[in-house]
Amino acid sequence: MSEIENVSFGNNCFLGKNIQIGKNSIVGHNVVIHDDSIIGKNVRIDDNTVIGKTLMKAANSAMAKDVALEGAKIGDNSIIGTGVVIYRGASIGKKVLVADQAAIQFKTSIGDFTIIGRGVLIESNCTIGTRTKIESNSYITAISHIGNNCFIAPCVATSNDNYAGRDKERFDHFKGITVHDGGRIGVNATILPGITINKDGMVAAGALVTKDVPEGKIVAGVPAKVFGDVPENQLLKNNL
Repeated sequence: MSEIENVSFGNNCFLGKNIQIGKNSIVGHNVVIHDDSIIGKNVRIDDNTVIGKTLMKAANSAMAKDVALEGAKIGDNSIIGTGVVIYRGASIGKKVLVADQAAIQFKTSIGDFTIIGRGVLIESNCTIGTRTKIESNSYITAISHIGNNCFIAPCVATSNDNYAGRDKERFDHFKGITVHDGGRIGVNATILPGITINKDGMVAAGALVTKDVPEGKIVAGVPAKVFGDVPENQLLKNNL
């Protein structure tokens, strides 16, 4: 254990080997920080949270392979809520908020100033950009990319398997969603595997997205179809 200075710890914390915690950080009660984790300065970690959890692997898992993973990383001035699980191999940027009961799996990165809402699950091999918001209880499937300044409303569901768990061919075709900068998804929308939401694309609440969303367009319905243009005053270039 190294580089622990002026850090406040609650009761019953477990600290693994070779960890780093920056000064002026606050660690709550019953927090587990596993080996090799690197935590920046002025970080707050709330009660009952696990940092650097080791990989879980089912015998028939399509994603969880035997890989060497670095320790979890959390950037300066981030806030990690109660009951959060951050896996080994995950990387959290600076000034990120990860709300209560969220989970971030291995080989996933979260950009600076991003907000991850309560109960959000972000699976493995995902990249989330800067200044993006993923609201409560949304599910981001493995192998997804979400860009900068994106917005994902509560209870959005995504998928990466068009074969619904059958046929060995599926192992060659796993692909999550891609949301380019400024893309937005409304509450309770469902995005099918491999879909791209292009820059400033907007998915309406409750939509079922089966085709790529064009740049600057609004799609709505089941299945979703182009409904119109994103208003000029809502384009990303006019809101930076």
